[in-house]
Amino acid sequence: MRKSLQLQAEFSQRFGACVFDVTLDCEDGAAVGAEAEHAQLVTELVQGLDFSAAIRPRVGVRVHAVDHPAFEADVAQIVGAVGHRLSHLMVPKVESVADVERAVRSMDAAGGHELPLQVLIESPAAVHRAFEIAAHSRVQSLSFGLMDFVSAHGGAIPSDGMGLAGQFSHPLVLRAKLEIASACHAHGKVPSHCVVTEFKDRAAMKQAAQRAARELGYTRMWSIHPDQIEPILEAFAPTAQEVEKSARIIAAAHAADWAPIALDGQLHDRASYRYYWQTLERAHQTGCPLPPEAVVFF
Repeated sequence: MRKSLQLQAEFSQRFGACVFDVTLDCEDGAAVGAEAEHAQLVTELVQGLDFSAAIRPRVGVRVHAVDHPAFEADVAQIVGAVGHRLSHLMVPKVESVADVERAVRSMDAAGGHELPLQVLIESPAAVHRAFEIAAHSRVQSLSFGLMDFVSAHGGAIPSDGMGLAGQFSHPLVLRAKLEIASACHAHGKVPSHCVVTEFKDRAAMKQAAQRAARELGYTRMWSIHPDQIEPILEAFAPTAQEVEKSARIIAAAHAADWAPIALDGQLHDRASYRYYWQTLERAHQTGCPLPPEAVVFF
């Protein structure tokens, strides 16, 4: 956890923006029986961060699932002490809107009324309810939990469904990923792609991230190792040509008070403006250099 926070600070200095979030883990990070001690450690780590810096850290916490005995204590301890410093609270193994409501009640009771909620979708039933879950006003993002999803099928999906190749080819896994991405886009939420465990192969990691972004509609992706961060950023960032084109179109549209324009033989209006503005936002969020005519918007 300390290494992740250090890397975030280093990347922020390098790119001039906080280009990835850190989610401190209480679910898998805590030893059985030591959940309270781990929650206290997470609290102390968040308290030790410098939120007066020019680039504010973006740090969240993954607590235990709502049906775990440590869930309520996790939320009371962490949200109660440092909820105002967190960018989000993540709840794993969400199965229904009822689970979301239970999490929200606990967050509110601890003083986290404004704290966004991110959820992990990790079972066939949860995938079935993804649209309902994404529609909840407090839900900010849905993440796909690949390992638990495959395990939930009782061997019906082979183990290579958890690997780099299988997770992009097995029909049930692909269907789940597409349902989650579609649910998020239907309700203006962030779809976050699952982890890739083969972290030694940088080229393969980047290819997986590109497929998640370009084929499956994901706008963020989890990393489980520091070596994965740059390939993910590179894959999700627009190309220099896309940034340059978007900057010219948005600058021309702004000069025309957002009326339709013709540029390079093509007609553009507010529908395409939205797309190219989102491209510039993605460039800014992933640390891409922006042309001078686009810098003024950020």
